[in-house]
Amino acid sequence: MLGQLSAPKNLCLLRLSAIGDVCHAVAMVQNIQRQWPETQITWVIGKIEASLLQDMVGVEFIIFDKRAGLKGYRDLRQTLKGHKFDVLLHMQVALRASIASLCISAKVKIGFDRQRAKEGQWLFTNKKIAPQNQPHVLDGFMGFAKALGLEVTAPLWQMPLTDDIQLWASEKLSAANTAGKPIAVICPAASKAERNWHTEGYSQIAEHLSLCGFKVVICGGPTTMEKLLAEAIISRSNFSQGENEIQNLVGQTSLKQLLAVLKVAHLVVAPDTGPAHMAVTVETPVVGLYAHSNPKRTGPYLYPQYVVSAYAAAIKLQYKQSVEEIPWGTRAKGKDLMMQISITQVKKTIDRLMHDNYPELL
Repeated sequence: MLGQLSAPKNLCLLRLSAIGDVCHAVAMVQNIQRQWPETQITWVIGKIEASLLQDMVGVEFIIFDKRAGLKGYRDLRQTLKGHKFDVLLHMQVALRASIASLCISAKVKIGFDRQRAKEGQWLFTNKKIAPQNQPHVLDGFMGFAKALGLEVTAPLWQMPLTDDIQLWASEKLSAANTAGKPIAVICPAASKAERNWHTEGYSQIAEHLSLCGFKVVICGGPTTMEKLLAEAIISRSNFSQGENEIQNLVGQTSLKQLLAVLKVAHLVVAPDTGPAHMAVTVETPVVGLYAHSNPKRTGPYLYPQYVVSAYAAAIKLQYKQSVEEIPWGTRAKGKDLMMQISITQVKKTIDRLMHDNYPELL
């Protein structure tokens, strides 16, 4: 801990990826900005993540291209040549991020506490955040604000969404929703296929949402896997045509456009994937489907009550111990773990979300 600091003139943040994690980091950055509005903030970030956050007020983004190999490090060093920061917040334990930190000149380099500073991160910093007991990733990031001597309050997000993009989302959704129904978004695909729930489950949930009065929209990225998954869900659903037809936006949105769609939506159903956390930043309730990672660590931050999880059962089976007895952050292993999530559980959770947030729809 550094104790109470006067506001530094400039501060650099190093967090390259992933989408969910940079959404958590935004809450920490904007917490700093509210208390130190004069501090200049530079964020070294990945290319895809920057496309979501560009135009964020008061932050200069410098893109680090991890795919460029050594050239990426040389470019970063060249871009930051002559820059001297008062503080570096080194918020990623991956070795590639630590090597990137060598390109950043800062008097104080703050990293995770020794227990969490994996892959030798502790070798690249000269200050540490305080140890935390089983924190959510977002709370772990807030530890950096605490290390600066700042007050940590409940997270607030002001995501950079222009009027044009929000108008695009409204028009895109309303064009396929002439009845003006509330919107339910399914984001079925995670970055790793094993984190995806099954097609039958998603199609039955789409039908359930439609019967509850929602217009169902499926969103996702442009990969072949995501497109095929969306098509399979739609083809299995009984609501693939007519007024209740599922709107397929997979591969048709930029990250900013997807964020705007999630903002218009009334609820989101998703596994452990970036859009689940994007939805949190625009205060759209999320039904999160989890089996491989602990939702208390990586679940939708504002909506833990709507998580449907097979994680604890998987851990018990694999390690013969409870979640509380194993190292925090331990992943459950297996390609079929998501199959343990029952369709009935997810339907009941959706109904509870509606009862809590949209009683007028019941």
